[in-house]
Amino acid sequence: MTSDTTHATFGAHSTTRDVLAGVDLTGRTAVVTGGYSGLGLATTRALTRAGARVVVPARRPDAARQALAGVARVEVEQLDLGDLASVRAFAERFLRHHPALDILIAGAGIMACPETRVGHGWEAQFATNHLGHHALTNLLWPALTAPGAARVVSVASGRNPAWRIRWDDVQFERGYDKWEAYTQSKLANILFARHLDLLGRPHGVRAFSVNPGWILTALQRHLAAEEMVAAGWIDTDGTPRPGLFKTVEQGAATQVWAATSPDVEADGGGYCVDCRVADGSPTDSVSAARLWALSADLTGLDLTDRA
Repeated sequence: MTSDTTHATFGAHSTTRDVLAGVDLTGRTAVVTGGYSGLGLATTRALTRAGARVVVPARRPDAARQALAGVARVEVEQLDLGDLASVRAFAERFLRHHPALDILIAGAGIMACPETRVGHGWEAQFATNHLGHHALTNLLWPALTAPGAARVVSVASGRNPAWRIRWDDVQFERGYDKWEAYTQSKLANILFARHLDLLGRPHGVRAFSVNPGWILTALQRHLAAEEMVAAGWIDTDGTPRPGLFKTVEQGAATQVWAATSPDVEADGGGYCVDCRVADGSPTDSVSAARLWALSADLTGLDLTDRA
């Protein structure tokens, strides 16, 4: 990746065009989960504009192809993150056709959905937002280590000290709360990036988690308008609260920046907000290692066997 914008200053209002100005991704390959809707679509478009080839795994490939019509250098492949067999099949297809992977953006996710079970009876938010991406990263490891320098970006949310992993019941089998399940999955995204970076450093693989900020996208599809009004996100006629939300181009900027900027190379494992690495440790390394071990046990996939 080459750029003439090294040490440029970006912030909350920066867009994907701002952070990729002067960046040449020609010859680079990226995978963007969720890359056909909302922030993911903005990310796919931005990376392809900079010259990258982007593979977009999609649970609904036809919808993805429609959304990406006219976007150059894009491939759409079937993938259901809640189904380990589907994740494995995608990875096998990818590795047959792409020997190297430069950027993996783990952006697909669901939020505050009704209680849903997928795969092995896993809670859907933990499975989709975290376990599926854990499995995908492990299975794509040969391609991630091939270039000698690769980035993995885990799209999380606004970090809150009250968030916790329900270690004794990660699948919410004893009482489901849609918001607690969501925040557990987002904390898992942060922990995942922290430990992955530790494992990946010797191989040139750096990992980051990002908070894209507040953006109105299809992610809110499980929320009733009344709930968003009560939360103060929108008013009764559906108008967003002034100053609260970013545009999708602004929201996607931080993940694109984390995936491509030379300025963050020394901050692997960091939690990024508004195109900067947030001050302080993103979370404790003990919890990150514990989550990695739990995820490896649940999925049967652990790159520490090779790392």
